[in-house]
Amino acid sequence: MGHELITDDVGRAATAIRNGGLVAMPTETVYGLAADATDASAVARIFEVKGRPAGHPLILHVGSAADVGRWARAVPAAAAVLIDTAWPGPLTVVLPRSTAVLDVVTGGLDTVGLRAPAHRLALELIEATGTGLAAPSANRFGSVSPTSADHVLHDLGHLLDPTRDVILDGGPCDVGVESTIVDCVADPPQILRAGGVPTEDVERLLAGRLAPTTGPARASGMLASHYAPRCAVRLVDDADDARALAAGSLRSEILDLTDDLVTYAHELYGRLRDADARGVGTVIAVLPPAEGLGHAIRDRLTKAAAPRISASPRR
Repeated sequence: MGHELITDDVGRAATAIRNGGLVAMPTETVYGLAADATDASAVARIFEVKGRPAGHPLILHVGSAADVGRWARAVPAAAAVLIDTAWPGPLTVVLPRSTAVLDVVTGGLDTVGLRAPAHRLALELIEATGTGLAAPSANRFGSVSPTSADHVLHDLGHLLDPTRDVILDGGPCDVGVESTIVDCVADPPQILRAGGVPTEDVERLLAGRLAPTTGPARASGMLASHYAPRCAVRLVDDADDARALAAGSLRSEILDLTDDLVTYAHELYGRLRDADARGVGTVIAVLPPAEGLGHAIRDRLTKAAAPRISASPRR
């Protein structure tokens, strides 16, 4: 593995969590930067390492549905259906928080997002620590999410402490985009972020009981600009438009995987990172249809192309 931070030893990672350290853990979606959700100082350090503004709630990762009662004071019927059918998997449910959940995890909100990840090492880590793990994506705030241990090392290696932190290498992430977030406190429920479970599947599971997303940003990925590479991102609707735009643009390249949305999601962040590494000026991305994983891909590309949240350079 070639670096002192990187390991595939779950025991070493669990020791890091128990000692108040941070673990970049693999999930099926992206790598998360995890801390013991009951350790306020460890969770606060997540924000410090990421450069994440305070008040942005974190997702709390659990091992299974059996853990929900520890962190949520109620489970609405819609949430019970989603948990029963979509866990473990790329779906986060927002529930009324219990008194066990720290303010630093929820940004002071009265709700908490819970998810059981579908990744063997992540579940082994949660079981070995015996606690919930608060974890946003393991990258600098607002930039492209990591889908490999090397991505994490590139983004955060200089900010992590090899004497107490670990990057747990579980290989490349299978899905490649973050979890779907469903606010089950709202009635009817609302999808706050499209993700690895397609919107149509959520609609089917809830028999169509979904409302349009309204209200303030209250979950990860709800800001207008997010998931952004250093290069510019321009969006087009089809390959012909992409070729026409590329013809008049220096240092540009086309990103079009619309014939296979699973591959598009799996490779999206890696392609954006690679474009940055090669000094590409503009990625011209063809938007997929708004169906299946296309909802999540369109969301990520739209936010990557939005005006940037700050002028400070990303690492």
